[in-house]
Amino acid sequence: MTLKGKTVLVTGGGSGIGLAIATAFATEGCRVAIIGRTSETLEQAASVTEAEPLRWKPCDVADRAEVDSVFEWLESEIGPPDILVNSAGTNVAKRMMADVDPADFDQVMVANLTGTFNCIHRALPGMRERQSGLIVNIVSVAGKRSMKLAGMPYCVSKFAQAALGTFVNQEAAEDGVRVTNVFPGETNTPIVDRRPEPPPAERRAQMLQPEDVAHCVVMVAKLPPRAMVPELVVTTPYMVLD
Repeated sequence: MTLKGKTVLVTGGGSGIGLAIATAFATEGCRVAIIGRTSETLEQAASVTEAEPLRWKPCDVADRAEVDSVFEWLESEIGPPDILVNSAGTNVAKRMMADVDPADFDQVMVANLTGTFNCIHRALPGMRERQSGLIVNIVSVAGKRSMKLAGMPYCVSKFAQAALGTFVNQEAAEDGVRVTNVFPGETNTPIVDRRPEPPPAERRAQMLQPEDVAHCVVMVAKLPPRAMVPELVVTTPYMVLD
């Protein structure tokens, strides 16, 4: 199915998986907008694509007023989203139950879960009214099984994000809206810099690259409406062997 002319909104689109997904959709001829918290990062990201131009606007997805504002901007600029990709997320260095700061726990939950809820809550009524729409949540394999490497706050937030996507899929499928939770394994993105010990270059080279995840998302988007992908796990050989 062609994606040309579709309107796509990507949260966390300034870097990593979000930027790779935005670029991939732009290459398909979509009208793409990226949002994130930092204007400088978004502006720089928008300048790297040679395909359709990326629109951008700063937005903290954890702030419902800002989310409302960015959707109003999107609808006036290029129309309501046909595809929403929730890729915004964060993690913290002190991530064990023994050393986590409660404020950091709250920060991770708000960024990874509440931000996803806010964007789905704003996009879903319009998709239901149009009887068409795709929502993609970039979760993590840490949202399928608890992983000490990812840390407690991240795992909890990602399990919850996955549950949110699954529930919305069950609720809105009859209205023509599809939801896909994508569970990437270790991916070479800026978030790995927040580990207590950031991985060396040789380890990063073995990880998934953002473009790998982007290819998966575009593949899902190209499926006809009769085909639904509730979950998609993509990982590296070494994580399968672990």
